[in-house]
Amino acid sequence: MAMLDSFNLFISIAKIIYMKERILSGLQPSGRLHVGNYLGALKNFVELQNSGEYDCFFFIADYHSISEPPYESEQKRKDILDLMKSYLAAGLDPKKSTLFVQSQIPAHTELSWIFNSVTPMGELSRMTQFKDKSEDGEANAALFTYPVLQAADILIYKPAFVPTGEDQDQHIELSRVIARKFNSRYGEVFPEPQSKHTDIPRVISLNDPSKKMSKSKPNGCLFIDDGPEEIAKKLSSAVTDSGSEIKYDAVHKPGISNLLRLASALSSKEIAVLEQEFAGKNYGEFKSYAAKTVADYFAAYRERKTKLSDAKAEKIFTKGSMKAAKIADATLLEVKDRIGLI
Repeated sequence: MAMLDSFNLFISIAKIIYMKERILSGLQPSGRLHVGNYLGALKNFVELQNSGEYDCFFFIADYHSISEPPYESEQKRKDILDLMKSYLAAGLDPKKSTLFVQSQIPAHTELSWIFNSVTPMGELSRMTQFKDKSEDGEANAALFTYPVLQAADILIYKPAFVPTGEDQDQHIELSRVIARKFNSRYGEVFPEPQSKHTDIPRVISLNDPSKKMSKSKPNGCLFIDDGPEEIAKKLSSAVTDSGSEIKYDAVHKPGISNLLRLASALSSKEIAVLEQEFAGKNYGEFKSYAAKTVADYFAAYRERKTKLSDAKAEKIFTKGSMKAAKIADATLLEVKDRIGLI
C-alpha cells in the first residue's frame, strides 16, 4: 500500500511539472552587459526561473549577432563565453532552466528556411528594426530575414510566453503570424506565443539623458561587471540638471530622474522614499549613494563570474544544448512530416 501511495505521489508531481507553461527568451553576445540589459532582461529571467511556475528556456542568440557588421572571430568567441558566464553569475541555474546556444542546434536554421516559404515579404519590409538599421543602404539579407529566424527560435520550442520588452512586440507578433500561416496551410502544429511584459525601468545614458544606455557609447554606460571605482567615476560625472533638488521629473529633470530610477531598481526602495531620504541634499551626495548601491548590488555577481572558468561554462551550455536539441529536432520532424519532406 505504501509503495502504491509513493507511486501515486510521483505521478502527481510529474503531472505538475509537465503542466508548467514554457517560456523562452535569449540575448545576443554583442559585448559586455550593461545595467539596462540586466534590468530589461537578465534580472527578469532569473526571477521567472526562481518563481517555479514555468519550464524555462534561455539561450544565447549568437547567429543573430552576426546579422550586423561582424566582430573578429576571436572576439565573437570571447563574447559568447562572457555571456555564458554572465547568465550563470546572475543566477540562471542549469538545474532549473535549460540554457543553450542557438548555433549548436541546426534545427533552428532549418526551420527558419521552411518558415521563409510562408512569410510575406511585406511583413519583413515593415519591421522597424530593419528600417532603422538599413537607412545607410548597407543592410544585408540576414538583417532582413532576422525576424524569421527569431520566429523559428521561438516556435520550435512551442512556448506559451516570451519574456520581452515592448520594443520586441513587433517580432513576437510576426512569430504569431508565421505560426498562423503555417498552421493554416499544413495543419495545427504551433501554438501562438504571447509576450510577457514586466515593469522594466528605462535606463538612459549617463552622459546623454535623451538616449537609452548603449554599449556603443561606453562612457555613458554602466556595465554590470564594472568595479566599484569605475562605477563611482562614471556616476560622479553623470549629467544631471539645473538646480540641486533630488526630485523625480522625467521631463524637466531627466538626468537625476534616471539616477533615481536606477537606485530604486537596485535597492528595492520606492523613488518617493529616496526623494524623502535625500531632501535637502545635493546631487553629489545622491551620486555617491547611487554608486554604492550599484556596486554593492553587483558585488556577488562579480565574484561569481570571476570564479567561473570558460571550460565549466561551455560544459553547462553544451549539456543544455543537447537537451534543447531533442525538443527542437522533434518539432522539426513533425514539421517535415506535415509538409511532405522525407
